[in-house]
Amino acid sequence: MSFSTLRGVPLLLSAPLGTRVVVRHRLDDGALSDALGELSARDDTAVVVGSPRIVITGRNGEISIPLDRVTLAKPVPPPAARRAPRF
Repeated sequence: MSFSTLRGVPLLLSAPLGTRVVVRHRLDDGALSDALGELSARDDTAVVVGSPRIVITGRNGEISIPLDRVTLAKPVPPPAARRAPRF
């Protein structure tokens, strides 16, 4: 399967770094997981562990996702502003 047939991969390869995205990807056990955060790096030269990857920086740090594990991806708006505490 080529990367161009995977939904969301073209977006991840063309979106500017810093774009906030959600990426659904397949884990080693076959389960699906979502990563939400800013697109902070990408590598489409097959240098990283023999597989192109993207890096998402979210609330819990960075996650590196091989492009062949991406099932869906889309841009998302910035998080809503936090409300002031009520007293």
